[in-house]
Amino acid sequence: MRENISIIGRGIGQVMFQNNALSGIIMLIGIICNSWQLAILAVAGTVVGTIAASLLNYDKEDIRAGLYGFNGTLVGIAIGVFMEINIVSVALLVIGAAISSWVAHCFRRQSLLPGFTAPFILVVWLLLITCHYLYPAILLPSLSENPDNASHFFQSFSLNIGQVMFQGNILSGLFFLLAILINSRINAFYTVIAAALPLLIGLFPNIDLTAWNIGLFGYNGVLCAIALGDYTHKGNVKVILSVILSILLQIGGMQIGITTLTAPFVISVWMINLLWRIKQA
Repeated sequence: MRENISIIGRGIGQVMFQNNALSGIIMLIGIICNSWQLAILAVAGTVVGTIAASLLNYDKEDIRAGLYGFNGTLVGIAIGVFMEINIVSVALLVIGAAISSWVAHCFRRQSLLPGFTAPFILVVWLLLITCHYLYPAILLPSLSENPDNASHFFQSFSLNIGQVMFQGNILSGLFFLLAILINSRINAFYTVIAAALPLLIGLFPNIDLTAWNIGLFGYNGVLCAIALGDYTHKGNVKVILSVILSILLQIGGMQIGITTLTAPFVISVWMINLLWRIKQA
């Protein structure tokens, strides 16, 4: 039982690259600070993704490390963010989380591109498109934020971290940061840097301050920084470039109406790593 709880904790922690059960549990507490319903869905998605990987006889060490749970975590939360909770959406959660494990396994069978959160992105895009055409009534209307003309720097900083898991609560972001710090000081350092960098664009004119205040410009950069940051100068350069690129991709995606999820993060890291390989070739 204890090992199963640890696997679930690691699965949640791996959303932000933390292979640590305690980090995952603290992140779960952060989600509860915003919504206990989303916390339940996060656990459900993690459990389903992990069970699916076990039934498919995927590598036991990868399963123990939570590598087949974190995409399910995000799928579960996304169900609660985008859909009404009913029998159909719960069924879609189970199907989506299970498929995310299969897609994650497909990525792990090749070495060109790491999967990261791509399985979650592909699955949720597929579910949203399917529901849009076959069952639009299940989709929740987009929440219209009241236009905000004031810059809230601390809120934006915290939500740049919290929005990694769709959490629009300052405490959630702080709990996520604490969870990362417990497992890795270097990851926590880069999380702070990446959450702070997007604050600079709040000083520019014609910026959507509402989106900026709720962390929509920064959460992809946080994932970029944790994925690429290390103790080297090269790591610093890759982090800065990927964070900037993720912001540009997020702004572009929002302007054309794409539900970007964490696609700007995945694309940015893929591009930076591929460019680095070309440079070294």
